[in-house]
Amino acid sequence: MKFQIEDVTVYFPYDNIYPEQYSYMVELKRALDAKGHALLEMPTGTGKTIALLSLITSYGLSKPSNPIKLLYCTRTVHEMEKTLAELRVLHQYQLRHLGPAARILALGLSSRKNLCINPAVVSAENRDSVDAGCRKLTASWVRALSIENPNLPTCPFFENYEKAASEAVLPPGVYTLQDLRAFGREKGWCPYFLARHMVQFANVVVYSYQYLLDPKVAGIISKEMQRESVVVFDEAHNIDNVCIEALSVSVRRQTLEGATRNLSKMAQEINRGRFKATDAGRLRAEYNRLVEGLAIRGDLPISDTWLSNPALPDDILKEAVPGNIRRAEHFLSVLRRLVQYLHGRLETENVEKEGPVAFVASINSQAGIDQKMLRFCYDRLHSLMMTLEITDTDEFLHIQTICDFATLVGTYTRGFSIIIEPFDERMPHIPDPVLQLSCHDASLAIKPVFERFQSVVITSGTLSPIDLYPRLLNFNPVVSRSFTMSLTRNCICPMVLTRGSDQLPVSTKFDMRSDPGVVRNYGRLLLEMVSVVPDGIVCFFVSYSYMDGIVNTWNETGILKDIMQHKLVFIETQDVVETTLALDNYRRACDCGRGAVFFSVARGKVAEGIDFDRHYGRLVIMFGVPFQYTLSRILLARLEYLRETFQIKEGDFLTFDALRQAAQCVGRVIRSKADYGMMIFADKRYSRHDKRSKLPGWILSHLRDAHLNLSTDMALHIAREFLRKMAQPYDKAGGSGRKTLLSQEDLEKMGDGSMNEMLF
Repeated sequence: MKFQIEDVTVYFPYDNIYPEQYSYMVELKRALDAKGHALLEMPTGTGKTIALLSLITSYGLSKPSNPIKLLYCTRTVHEMEKTLAELRVLHQYQLRHLGPAARILALGLSSRKNLCINPAVVSAENRDSVDAGCRKLTASWVRALSIENPNLPTCPFFENYEKAASEAVLPPGVYTLQDLRAFGREKGWCPYFLARHMVQFANVVVYSYQYLLDPKVAGIISKEMQRESVVVFDEAHNIDNVCIEALSVSVRRQTLEGATRNLSKMAQEINRGRFKATDAGRLRAEYNRLVEGLAIRGDLPISDTWLSNPALPDDILKEAVPGNIRRAEHFLSVLRRLVQYLHGRLETENVEKEGPVAFVASINSQAGIDQKMLRFCYDRLHSLMMTLEITDTDEFLHIQTICDFATLVGTYTRGFSIIIEPFDERMPHIPDPVLQLSCHDASLAIKPVFERFQSVVITSGTLSPIDLYPRLLNFNPVVSRSFTMSLTRNCICPMVLTRGSDQLPVSTKFDMRSDPGVVRNYGRLLLEMVSVVPDGIVCFFVSYSYMDGIVNTWNETGILKDIMQHKLVFIETQDVVETTLALDNYRRACDCGRGAVFFSVARGKVAEGIDFDRHYGRLVIMFGVPFQYTLSRILLARLEYLRETFQIKEGDFLTFDALRQAAQCVGRVIRSKADYGMMIFADKRYSRHDKRSKLPGWILSHLRDAHLNLSTDMALHIAREFLRKMAQPYDKAGGSGRKTLLSQEDLEKMGDGSMNEMLF
């Protein structure tokens, strides 16, 4: 269907549109017109992706004089593929209506591991090994040598891509990662470097958060993006955590031992260089370049570029490398002293916490390394690795980590802490010392994104309370709105269960969680539910250790055996392969009618990215409130920083964080409006208003007062009633009065204003 929103003709590839999709587009257009940032919460399963894509591409088509580029950031490769598949449907629809004028180039960009087609490289087990395997075949010095010695292995796909030169372009169209690989095989070109090259010309780029938020990656991939871009962070409820991880580094004993090995290897290379004229010449040329003040040659070939500086672009010093680390051997001795110093710091018996300023002063007095030398560690290492022509970068990850740490600690004075823990508090008898540079301020990593691009849209199904995000990320959205779900029938049934059938309160509070009464009541609740709810049930626990404990107890008391009489049980573990297998079998059990229960953990992989739509999830039970481990030193330091800098109280932040995770878990069951499902929040703390009010509006609007303080038998009665009601036929488009599916005529009527009262 085709309709107008003010001066923009929106092309929408389906015959009907949900009212909330329409209002979402209106708000999004306001943000684009104002060239400002937006914060939009839209319930899961209401077609958020297609609403975003169709409005932003149509907006670009309506203003051909200044085209806008869309950078769409997703969390997982699976979501990236889904987004590109939606975009393909939309693009074909636009082509049918507009012909060649609607042509765009859209592509996904991912790591070499997901795009490489050279079987010798891509078979390596992890991402770093694939990257190193690629460098061994494509680095400029390897290719130069292979001209003299044809037996040296190079990558045929990269060579063909280089030969094609300006011919190597992607024709317009929408390309998923699979399409890119297929296109690369057909032409014999390397899909990874082709995609990297085409990103600057594409109209839509779909890639991972890290490509914009992690300065090490963003410095290479995203620096060419023009200002007229619209950036969308989808499923962005955890965006503050991604920002913090991008600027945090942890150093363990293994890191320091690996770094020492790396330094010995580099020292050997340099010593060998003294005797070989070519190598000596390279080292001398590097020294002269550094004297002139160039840390890194500006014109590196694409295959040589390596991770960029870990500090943010505005904070990198634009000046010459200090004189005392210009010579390679001097620089290595500085790094040795630094590694030695960190070794000494890890020998501690007690937990230590200090700020970057004190830490840098201590390095200076004990190891004689000043702040400026620390700031240049990363650039100087990068330059040296180029000069020594090192290709196996995966072997040198340890020394890279140390230099990342040094650069960040030398650059930032606020918003960071250095925390040294001699052992993990949960296992105090195992010594595992770790030194963490942890960032507390999420606004640091995202600030360049807000400043560089004209519109940044942060959207998810769980952004409540929505007013906390602008404070955490330190920005002013021009549009901030939370949408509710328009439904023809109440297909969501949230309940708060506060006590078992024996009227004992249930909770995962620390002092109650191991109480046998609570564990028994949780078991009885699940047992009663498996006997009445058809197909799939998903249970979320607050942590792996709690899930292990509770499942053990259920097993000993025979509850688990009774549950298995009704449905099969599958469990998420920390092993990805095992979990994937469990999920596949869970789905098979649901498909064949046997029914199944899936035990999972809040904040785990399943809670974040797996949908339990239709019969795969008819009920989700959240056992407890998923608070973070509140004794973690890093969390305590971050809470203190938030309180002092943004005036966010500790309790408010912890509750907000726990409830966004709970909402994320229970939101997995509703993936479309034809779907239905029940949500049980099994903890007495959910009945308190200050906790409950932080749930998203679309869940709260269905939470009736009668469902706020239930015991197991009452919940069972409500579940039976709800399932009976859901089995009745219903009118999808919405009957009298309230429309929940709008056709093109309805939208035209809305233009006259006669439709508004039907909607709201």
